[in-house]
Amino acid sequence: MIRNGHGEAGGAKRPGPRARRAVRVWCDGCYDMVHYGHSNQLRQARAMGDHLIVGVHTDEEIAKHKGPPVFTQEERYKMVQAIKWVDEVVPAAPYVTTLETLDKYNCDFCVHGNDITLTVDGRDTYEEVKQAGRYRECKRTQGVSTTDLVGRMLLVTKAHHSSQEMSSEYREYADSFGKCPGGRNPWTGVSQFLQTSQKIIQFASGKEPQPGETVIYVAGAFDLFHIGHVDFLEKVYGLAERPYVIAGLHFDQEVNHYKGKNYPIMNLHERTLSVLACRYVSEVVIGAPYSVTAELLDHFKVDLVCHGKTEVVPDKDGSDPYEEPKRRGIFCQVDSGNDLTTDLIVQRIIKNRLEYEARNQKKEAKELAFQEAMRRQEAQPEREIDCDF
Repeated sequence: MIRNGHGEAGGAKRPGPRARRAVRVWCDGCYDMVHYGHSNQLRQARAMGDHLIVGVHTDEEIAKHKGPPVFTQEERYKMVQAIKWVDEVVPAAPYVTTLETLDKYNCDFCVHGNDITLTVDGRDTYEEVKQAGRYRECKRTQGVSTTDLVGRMLLVTKAHHSSQEMSSEYREYADSFGKCPGGRNPWTGVSQFLQTSQKIIQFASGKEPQPGETVIYVAGAFDLFHIGHVDFLEKVYGLAERPYVIAGLHFDQEVNHYKGKNYPIMNLHERTLSVLACRYVSEVVIGAPYSVTAELLDHFKVDLVCHGKTEVVPDKDGSDPYEEPKRRGIFCQVDSGNDLTTDLIVQRIIKNRLEYEARNQKKEAKELAFQEAMRRQEAQPEREIDCDF
């Protein structure tokens, strides 16, 4: 079991054991390609109790029931551990959630989104805890899923983060690629996520820098927020005794200018929530200037500016975007020890394109079969339905 060391990042402190017994909540899942939808589920689950324990499945279990994961189990354990609402992580959690698991970790109930999770033989993985009344449901975040993100990476287009008209090349590719037996394309070409101020408030800490805290500024795309970003931010966080880390996120057009291709995969609003969910980040600048200016440093009273080992692309006028912090002597290059980049993640996906396509089609077919069985069962309640697909 992995315990997180920055509990205060999870939000306001709950009443102590003298006031009432702490409510322990269990969540579990693959948490492959962790995104703000996963974070929002865990935020909602944490709000239902006082202590959140998250079980993460192994690569072997996921491959058996769903298909090959994009990230290794060690990467997935660490990604979940970095989400600020998580108190503990349980590696190698069983794929089917049982009362034995809840009792082992002294959990009152488990929480899952209002979507279907099935085993390889088509059975509900939460059937046992549902029947025992130890199951709670939270709202699924609309507009994002791992399947959707894989699709965005496979479709070479900029349309996924804008409402622009799809090109004929994109439309032809989208129409022919990844069609499921029912004819519906599982790949989402344009992000359907709608940002609201309420969602930002839910994710933000709302805390301002306090006297004695070291204000550290980092900037970048933070696209497909991944373990490479987490390792970097953890190292930055550890540079001060009392750090206050501000992450500046560049506009989509700015990211596309220096990264090219179809980047960013996630739009600015999606990237904002992904970074806000990280326990090592205190604040996010939405649409930060590419060059770190004197005005920005003075406004946020920045003590230190950090950048990783990735290449620094000059600004449009050819200047060094870190010229001002370097002039002030507050620039620091940080080696995270992790060379994973968004580009490498996309390469993993493309390399295993057929496997991932087959995985997502298999998942969809299984869910459709399960839903059809439930509809038949509701129509004929006195007749038992065999759901062994």
